[in-house]
Amino acid sequence: MKKIFVLLLCLILFANTCVFASNIEIQPTMFSRTTATDRVWCVSFQLAWNDFIKKVVFNPVRFREGTPVSVAELNMQTFNVNNISEKAYYKYTGKVRKNTKKQISKAIKRKFKETSDILDKLDLTARGDMYLIYAMLKKDFEFVHAFDKLGKDIFAKDSVAEYFGIGENFDKNSTEGIEVLFYNDYNDFAVKLLTSNEDEVYLYKNSINKPFNFIYSDMGKKQKSYKGEREFKKNDELRVPNICFSEEKSYEELTNKRVMGTNLVINQAIQSIKFNMDNKGVKLKSEAGITAVVTSIQPEEEYVPRLFHFNDTFVIFIKEKNSSKPYFALRVNDIRKYQK
Repeated sequence: MKKIFVLLLCLILFANTCVFASNIEIQPTMFSRTTATDRVWCVSFQLAWNDFIKKVVFNPVRFREGTPVSVAELNMQTFNVNNISEKAYYKYTGKVRKNTKKQISKAIKRKFKETSDILDKLDLTARGDMYLIYAMLKKDFEFVHAFDKLGKDIFAKDSVAEYFGIGENFDKNSTEGIEVLFYNDYNDFAVKLLTSNEDEVYLYKNSINKPFNFIYSDMGKKQKSYKGEREFKKNDELRVPNICFSEEKSYEELTNKRVMGTNLVINQAIQSIKFNMDNKGVKLKSEAGITAVVTSIQPEEEYVPRLFHFNDTFVIFIKEKNSSKPYFALRVNDIRKYQK
C-alpha cells in the first residue's frame, strides 16, 4: 500500500511539474525562421551568448566553416540585461574549476530556490582550458485576480483542453486584470493580462506562421490602430487554455566549430525551458549553458573584410597593357554629372 501511495505521489508531482518531452521547437532568437508550428523562444540563451561575446571571445562569433543565420542573429544582441529585471536572472562566466558546479548550484538555490536541469549534462570536468557560460531566467507571478476554472472544452477541431478565464459567472473585479488590445473578428484579437508585479501577459489569436518578432510587431500595429471598445464588458467571454510544458534543446549547429580569431571550440550549447500557466498565474524557468574548450591549434589571424566602396571622390585611370603611362584619367566628384 505504501509503495502504491509513493507511486501515485510521484505521478502527481510528474504531472504538476510538466516533466515531459513536448516536441516544441526551441528557437535561439525572436528572428529565427522555421516551419515548426509549435515553437518557443526564451531569452536565457541570448543572455549566455552575450557574455560569451563580451567576456570570452571579445568579438562577434564567426566560424571558418560558415556562420549559421542563428549565430548572426545572436550576435546582434537585440536583447540584453537592460531589458529585464536583475532579480529575474542569474549568470556565470568563467573557467571550469572544481567548485564551479557547486558555486552555481548554491547561487541559484539562494536566489531562486531552484535546482538546475542542465548542469549535470554539461562537461564540467575541472581543467584550465574549459570555459562555462551559464544563465538562468526565473519568473513566478500571479495574475491580479485569479480567473475561474472553466473545465474542458474543444480546442481547434479535434482536441480537448482545460480552460480558465471569465464566462457566465461574471465578476467585475476579475476584469480589472484584463485589457483588450483589439478585437477585429473571432480569429484576430489580442488581450493583455495584468499581474501582481511588473509582468504583463499578451495573448494574440492569429494563425500567421512567421518569426516571433514579426508577430509581435504586427500585434503592436493592430493595437495602435484599433478604435473599438477596450473595456472587457459583461457579456464578453475570456477562455484561455492551461499551458504546461518542459523542453530542452542542444544547439548542434553551434558545436565542434572553432570560433574565428580564437583557439576556442564550442563544446556544448544547451537550453531548457519549463513553463506553466493556469488560472492563478505563470511559472517559468529557463536555463542556458555553453561550454567552450581551448584547442592546441594556434588561433588563425582573423581576416578583416575590406570595403571597396567608391562612394565619394575617386579617380579613374586607363592605360594600354604595354605602356607604363595611362592614356586616360578622370576624377569623379559630383556624381550627378555622370549619371542620367
